[in-house]
Amino acid sequence: MKIETVFSAIERAGLVPRGAMRLDDGERSGALAGLRTLVLVGMAGRAGWDAFAASGEARDGAEHPLDRWSRRVIDGLAQNLGAAALYPFGGPPHFPFQRWAQRCEPVHPSPLGLLIHPIYGLWHSYRGALGFAEALDLPAIEATPSPCDSCAAKPCLGACPVGAFVVGGYDVPACVGRLKSAAGADCMERGCRARRACPVGAELVQGADQAAFAMRAFLRAQEAG
Repeated sequence: MKIETVFSAIERAGLVPRGAMRLDDGERSGALAGLRTLVLVGMAGRAGWDAFAASGEARDGAEHPLDRWSRRVIDGLAQNLGAAALYPFGGPPHFPFQRWAQRCEPVHPSPLGLLIHPIYGLWHSYRGALGFAEALDLPAIEATPSPCDSCAAKPCLGACPVGAFVVGGYDVPACVGRLKSAAGADCMERGCRARRACPVGAELVQGADQAAFAMRAFLRAQEAG
């Protein structure tokens, strides 16, 4: 199978191909046994989000709508392409999607802890992966430096109203406390101020519907944890 065929199928399903990698022999055990190639599947900007927003899962009122939609769509892709479906949620097993991502495309850790992409900035996510037994021919990944390296001002670190982000750390309780207060309405309705302050991919900033969904999901996860 050609990697272009896989990428095209992902795009037709409403999601975004997020690069691909070969598994090393030492990684091919457990749920990864028998797999040689991984193709990451995700969202970027509104690409992917619009497909979810139009789905039944987005409107049925049940818990974890995005995860359920992702499973339905990616399970369908896996069945059609003869692949295994893997997810960054619902484990165990808990797969190292952040490490995989850095082997699949030119993303780097940002000062906020999120991976930054040279085009998408901080406005992207990984919803799953397709695992293939075949060693697919993969395009070379261009070595691209992190855009954060040339960003002297680092506006992301100063944008949080409670100073939750510092180099090498994230004060989760301070962030959650702000979100649960009336003063946190801007972050809850429009998304994280620190994330919005990043100039990379600024044209892909989430719309109010997507931002509010993400912030509510984050807050629920913190309260449940």
